[in-house]
Amino acid sequence: MYFVLIVIFLLALSVTYFLTPTVIKISSANGFVDRPNERKVHKEPIPYGGGIATFIGFLVASCVGMAIWKHYNPEISSRDLMLFCGFLVAAFLSFVTGFIDDIINMPAKVKLLCQIFTVSIVMFFGILVNFFTNPFGEGLIYLPIYIAVPVTIFWIVGITNAVNLLDGLDGLLGGITVISAVIFLFVAIMKGQLLVAGIMAALAGSALGFLKYNFHPAKIFMGDTGSLFIGSIFAIASVVGGLKTTTTVAMVIPFLIMGLPIFDTAWAIVRRASNHQPIFKPDKGHIHHRLLALGLTQVQAVLIIYSINILLGLIALSVCYFTLR
Repeated sequence: MYFVLIVIFLLALSVTYFLTPTVIKISSANGFVDRPNERKVHKEPIPYGGGIATFIGFLVASCVGMAIWKHYNPEISSRDLMLFCGFLVAAFLSFVTGFIDDIINMPAKVKLLCQIFTVSIVMFFGILVNFFTNPFGEGLIYLPIYIAVPVTIFWIVGITNAVNLLDGLDGLLGGITVISAVIFLFVAIMKGQLLVAGIMAALAGSALGFLKYNFHPAKIFMGDTGSLFIGSIFAIASVVGGLKTTTTVAMVIPFLIMGLPIFDTAWAIVRRASNHQPIFKPDKGHIHHRLLALGLTQVQAVLIIYSINILLGLIALSVCYFTLR
């Protein structure tokens, strides 16, 4: 299985790495660029479309990995196949939502409705937060469907947007994606969740292939096309591989791995609400903006955020290791 994970990772990296320059040329030629304004950090128009290359790299590697896995394990369960399809459907619908948003800048409420629609479709593939471990005793607590559905929508949409809001500096989201996906990968291996491990290998590889062109000074941006699909993958992975666990303590693992975007988004909501502003209104109060305001360069700010993400990820790995012993 480890060989397959390496193949998935390298394939995703290669496809994204070699496809991105073509996307840069096409995006620039067609005016598909992110123009600077008072809220953004960059000073020159930068091509969008990095999410296209990242998505294709992820998709190709995931499908090849599943084909290899099925070849060596013909008795693969129907549940794993359903979950795999759920991952791909979520990635595709989120990708389409982000792509349209990058083109026409759709209203926040419309984008939110598209995300809720995506989660509604994904739940038909068995991706549902319908039970959790009892934090005050033994056993599981099962949720009735009328509670499980809104909880699932809230969690997946929340994580998706948290990841999306983190995309504010050159190389920030790409690097956080690589780090978080690798941590999720090792957690999945520890728990024997091979499907999640394969998905994370594909995501880490595609993000790393893109990072070569996105680290400061960026030649291309991911855009919502990439950030929404990446966010949806992390959200679903946390449901499939993290929240639904028989170990109560291990429920903190997805919160630790995704700690930065979760905290940043929660603080943004509190900040905007206290200032009597719409919670979807963009501002310059995110963690990366505050680091820049302290006088740090983009590279310094990004490396600090990387370090925090790595620290939280190592804590998550430690929690997983000791709870599974």
